[in-house]
Amino acid sequence: MFAAYFDCPGGPENLYMKEVMKPDPGEGEVLVKVSASALNRADLLQRRGKYPPPKGASDILGLEAAGSVAGLGPGCSGRWKVGDAVMALLSGGGQAQYMTVPEGFLMPIPKDMTFIQAAAIPEAWLTAFQLLHFVGKVQEGERVLIHAGASGVGMAAIQLVRLAKAIPIVTAGTQEKLKAAANAGAAAGFNYKNEDFSEKVLEFTQGSGADIILDCVGGSYWEKNINCLSTDGRWIIYGLLSGGEVHGDLLARLLSKRASIHTSLLRSRDKEASRDYQQRMQAFTEQVLPHFSGEPSPRLQPFVDSVYPLHAIAEAHRAMEENRNIGKIVIEMPV
Repeated sequence: MFAAYFDCPGGPENLYMKEVMKPDPGEGEVLVKVSASALNRADLLQRRGKYPPPKGASDILGLEAAGSVAGLGPGCSGRWKVGDAVMALLSGGGQAQYMTVPEGFLMPIPKDMTFIQAAAIPEAWLTAFQLLHFVGKVQEGERVLIHAGASGVGMAAIQLVRLAKAIPIVTAGTQEKLKAAANAGAAAGFNYKNEDFSEKVLEFTQGSGADIILDCVGGSYWEKNINCLSTDGRWIIYGLLSGGEVHGDLLARLLSKRASIHTSLLRSRDKEASRDYQQRMQAFTEQVLPHFSGEPSPRLQPFVDSVYPLHAIAEAHRAMEENRNIGKIVIEMPV
């Protein structure tokens, strides 16, 4: 089979489409013929040698994918059958023509949804769902500040905040991205390049601040985050795009607001945590997936920015590194 590959860490130019051995499903695993896989910043970090896959995981890039069941390993429960349309969150291996996945990590693709649309769901939407409900415990009427509001996670979080009857506020770096976030349901949006978002958030909330902050930026935002965090607010860090160093009296500022910092990652999980995570996937499947089919209201929508064929994987990485995308970048597998 063909897969996205690089022989040594470095820039996008190191990526190419390589012929590798097709995997065989092990105990309790499902073989999936991949149609599409979405790109994530973790893929960029792994390509640079800064985010190795967990022990035992595939070293092929790709943390999410959509396709059809092509085979079942021994010990599968019978939940899935050959031909089922599925999507999955992975610890690696999604950017290839075939992948193996523990059966509990598969989700059904909502009806009337393409594989390309489905590939844009698992990582972004499960990340946003976990941050909001399992970490932040969002409540109706709360104000949620979402950094990188036009990213895959950002666009998912906006809609999930609305679904929870809370109020999404975003930051982004261009007016085009702010407009896209507004179209997705953001109640307010601020350009971090030419506005002090902390002042704008305080103004929008009439001085109360944000009850929850979803932060993938890290170090450089800490002071502004504290400035606009409400009393008893929750600051949730799930990425460090600007690095992890903090210079200043963070703890005193945090204590003065009785605020809390939470951190979360999806990828690095031991077996015990994986069982817990499967329960979260089940909650997502039951509570959120039906809204993609338009049956309950409001209807949710994955946002696909662009689609690249697997042989153009390097260009897809460049697009993400240059922050050109609004929503998800999807990689289409060769037939």
